[in-house]
Amino acid sequence: MSGLVQSAWLSLQVASAATMLAALIAVPLAWFVARRRLRWLEVAVLLPVVMPPTVVGFALVVLLGNRGPAGWLGVPMVFTVGGAIIAAAVVALPLVYLPTRAAFAAIDPDLRDATRILGASRSQSLWHVDLPLARHGIAAGLLLGFARGLGEFGATLMVLGWLPGKTTLPIAVYAAFERGDLIAAAYPAGLLAMLAVLLVIAHNAVAK
Repeated sequence: MSGLVQSAWLSLQVASAATMLAALIAVPLAWFVARRRLRWLEVAVLLPVVMPPTVVGFALVVLLGNRGPAGWLGVPMVFTVGGAIIAAAVVALPLVYLPTRAAFAAIDPDLRDATRILGASRSQSLWHVDLPLARHGIAAGLLLGFARGLGEFGATLMVLGWLPGKTTLPIAVYAAFERGDLIAAAYPAGLLAMLAVLLVIAHNAVAK
């Protein structure tokens, strides 16, 4: 049971940090694309949705490993929790971005024009008009991103590895299944299922 608690705590840490990291990129980018209609910028953001997680994980191992840019800078992140956070953030990014961009795109441009006429700066318009009106879409995206980060397996496994005492819940399910212990696999699997139900309910509540 202590292993389950450790895996749950690590999963919550990774998912929370990954969601915040994804939001720092997704929200400004969604606001920019919704205003400028530069959909070509979405290509890189949406790639993790259509690419196999193992391919995403392989690319991250190359970038974050000793022979990649992170290694050249002296901060390799493979087999670290920081690397797992980056992997989860990459796969969560599209799910944070899409509802956020849709929410920004739904804002009536006349409202922005009115604030500019009244003397508001672009940043004031963002804080007092765009973000409040898009809050439901942003919240829905954050919940989806957190759920994706919590359940991420393929890319996280390749970056974090499979080390005793340092496994997320999805990796714990796979590790127990691999050694033939279905009962041990059922505990993290059941916990993930319950968390998924709660997150779906929360998403439906904030997306209204």
